[in-house]
Amino acid sequence: MARRKKGQDVDGVILLDKPLGLSSNHALQRVRRAFDARKAGHTGSLDPLATGLLPVCLGEATKLSSYLLAADKHYRVTARIGWETTTGDAEGELSQRSDVATPAGDALQTILAGFVGEQEQTPPMYSALKVDGKPLYEYAREGRTIERAPRPITVHALDLVAASADSLTLDVAVSSGTYVRTLVEDIARAWGGCAHVASLRRTGVGQLGSHQPMIDLDRIEAAARDEPELLHSWLRPISALVSDWPVAALNAEQAHAILHGQAVDGDWPGHDGRLLRVESREGRLLGLGYCDDGGALRPKRLFARPQP
Repeated sequence: MARRKKGQDVDGVILLDKPLGLSSNHALQRVRRAFDARKAGHTGSLDPLATGLLPVCLGEATKLSSYLLAADKHYRVTARIGWETTTGDAEGELSQRSDVATPAGDALQTILAGFVGEQEQTPPMYSALKVDGKPLYEYAREGRTIERAPRPITVHALDLVAASADSLTLDVAVSSGTYVRTLVEDIARAWGGCAHVASLRRTGVGQLGSHQPMIDLDRIEAAARDEPELLHSWLRPISALVSDWPVAALNAEQAHAILHGQAVDGDWPGHDGRLLRVESREGRLLGLGYCDDGGALRPKRLFARPQP
């Protein structure tokens, strides 16, 4: 007799407020257990010393999680001025000091404005990027420095929240792959100073987080014990992950065809290589699709259970 799979089919997204000191995977597993969900994943990890938005995808939502890795990210970061650390954050050891004062007024705003836009950034040694199958942070812990090629990034916005002699708080919106630790170091170096990240809080991932409240992990686990109805009320629909994507709305015949792996002719939103949300005319999300060179809509990723 076949062994029963553990967990239930739970579909949706939880906007978890990841607590300080917890790895993203540990937080993910605790949410999965709270929902007794069979499958779970997230849309991009946060360091243990970072807090804030960690979208946890349950069930069919895990089929979309990888597509959100490339989404823009929003953070509030507080930098400690005066020294750099080996890791770029408060966890590392002192590596360099500077007594150069933080500029004020227009001078600081001019420096910040210079970091907005497309640019290249060299990844830090304390990162999970792999060289020859080994994360860079493992080389760093061995005392080795590996040559890293700069990578293109975009800083969409960089807004000053507060500044003092020993700290700087910024709201930043950046493309995926941007290291805020490195950005903070580079900003301080632009005035001849030093800085490291004292605290980092992610406030948005793509369209998620701007208007929806995050849920504390303790509240999730308490609701799992005492108020399961409240627990499931926090689940956001899978469509929230792709709410800003173009839509291909199918009639019943077209929906039947694409769910059976067939291409569908029609007048679709575009042929520029973007993925499309594939929905029924009733608004149920069937999966993702794309237009081939001939303009036909083809399935890319389909759901076993169509979603509201």
